[in-house]
Amino acid sequence: MDKLELNILGCGSAKPSLRHLPSCQVLNVRDNLMMIDCGEGTQLEMCRRRLKLSRLTHIFISHLHGDHCFGLPGLLSTLSLVDKSSSVTVHIFEDGAEQFRKMMDYFCRDRCYELIFDVITREPRLVYDDDAISVNTFRLYHRVPAVGFLFREKPKMRHINPDATQQWNVPQYFYNSLRQGMDFVTESGVVIPNRELTTDADPAISYAYASDTTYNPRVAEAVAGVDWLYHEATYGDESAESARKRYHSTARDAARVAKEAGVKQLILGHYSSRYSDLSPLLTQAQEVFPATRLAREGDCINLTKEVV
Repeated sequence: MDKLELNILGCGSAKPSLRHLPSCQVLNVRDNLMMIDCGEGTQLEMCRRRLKLSRLTHIFISHLHGDHCFGLPGLLSTLSLVDKSSSVTVHIFEDGAEQFRKMMDYFCRDRCYELIFDVITREPRLVYDDDAISVNTFRLYHRVPAVGFLFREKPKMRHINPDATQQWNVPQYFYNSLRQGMDFVTESGVVIPNRELTTDADPAISYAYASDTTYNPRVAEAVAGVDWLYHEATYGDESAESARKRYHSTARDAARVAKEAGVKQLILGHYSSRYSDLSPLLTQAQEVFPATRLAREGDCINLTKEVV
């Protein structure tokens, strides 16, 4: 089974606290690491979680607030110290690309890897695509331009049934064709249907990241039908007015988006530092969308196995 793991490095909001770190996640896609937001302390958390810096290939920055990008200069500098040779692409708004490019050219001139800035805008578009996964942006509704990221696995190949292939003397060189769905024709011309030689492929998993944003039904439209949704839940019901004024969401707002989108599992995060107990946020969300869980630093979620 192909690896698709979500590592939560930080799930707090802007004001620092001793309970949570600023926003950062690392998605492990078949041992290639993709980072989503990069708050302060990110590189230390990667070390603590034994996530190899050398495997980091892409960094997706949702918007230009410090709690989502202030960890970037240190992380990019450290990559030169671990002799990273492959490229790193930072997907970021134009102002951020300009500022961080200047900073890295000043503090880290002699990089041993290629640093690429891919400029994103509010307009949804495909920002990454390979044989395993695609990444699209979708618009969020915050005080500054912001986007979410939608990760979709590509359809996977079917599994070989070893007993059946042995029975019909299928040669090894044809196995890849079987995985792609082709029938097998014996030397005598008998057609063996693919379904008799293989079993169904593992499901392709989708994951959407939405932080920061006020409640908006267009977010639900953008993430409709995904398996996993991470949605900011900065506040509880008692602070709904503050959430609206600051273009954030409550836990109940996040649950509304999950319900309207028909997702399978909701993960809450981006908690205000005012909450020492997160259970009320979870309760409020589960009243609307029962399949909700809290994000916590150190979580490693197997998105393939744990989807409900």
